[in-house]
Amino acid sequence: MPEGDTVYRTAKNLDAALRGDTLTRCEIRVPAFATMDLTGDTVEGVASRGKHLLIRVGEHSIHSHLKMEGSWHLYRHGSKWRRPAWQARAILGTDDWVAVGFEFGVLDVVARDDESSVVGYLGPDLLGPDWDQGEALLRLTADPGRAVGLALLDQRVMAGLGNVYRNELCFLRGILPTRPVGGVDQPERLVELAHRLIDANKDRVQRTTTGSLRGETAWVYRREGRPCLRCGTRIEHGELGDTALELRDAYWCPRCQS
Repeated sequence: MPEGDTVYRTAKNLDAALRGDTLTRCEIRVPAFATMDLTGDTVEGVASRGKHLLIRVGEHSIHSHLKMEGSWHLYRHGSKWRRPAWQARAILGTDDWVAVGFEFGVLDVVARDDESSVVGYLGPDLLGPDWDQGEALLRLTADPGRAVGLALLDQRVMAGLGNVYRNELCFLRGILPTRPVGGVDQPERLVELAHRLIDANKDRVQRTTTGSLRGETAWVYRREGRPCLRCGTRIEHGELGDTALELRDAYWCPRCQS
């Protein structure tokens, strides 16, 4: 699933291409909004909010969440699409560009002044201009008995973190993802590191948490059975989630994290 830094870059690229231009084509290929046609309206801007993306057109916002398979592509007119047309859920054209959204987990259109109905529940946006570290800390520590690995993935706590960052943050702070939030020493440092890490990656195509863009770019994520880059102990793997349907892969070093 794309994380907040990926959605941030997507919004930035779409904004650079579409902002200020008039839509010459608008197709929303989901039943609830199939008759919605914003052709003739101006693209006021594109913004990310955590893992959500908002394309603001006239008095409306096209809201999408990429989930596992979704993506937005930009094409010049006449260029071949990199994914099959049957996967397209939104097609937005201007004189210069065609923006195509494929296989979204969520796609809807709301009034501009009603954006809170789709993103209002989110916690502070780690990559937003209104990032509030104090509020994020309050939300993180509100349930001291909750596993920190679950709290980090909760978008109501901080908006933008996904499973890569969840695992890497726990390693970098030397804590097991199953440790209760109340047992995390200096949780404010965890919040600060989350912001610093995702901010450092927001303009990179290749994400790194080790500081290297060659070779190993992650400390523990998807490295089960391989030696820890710090101590050589084999990385372990399990699953962690609030429910059986929400289980996500967890990785940790049994020596560096406790």
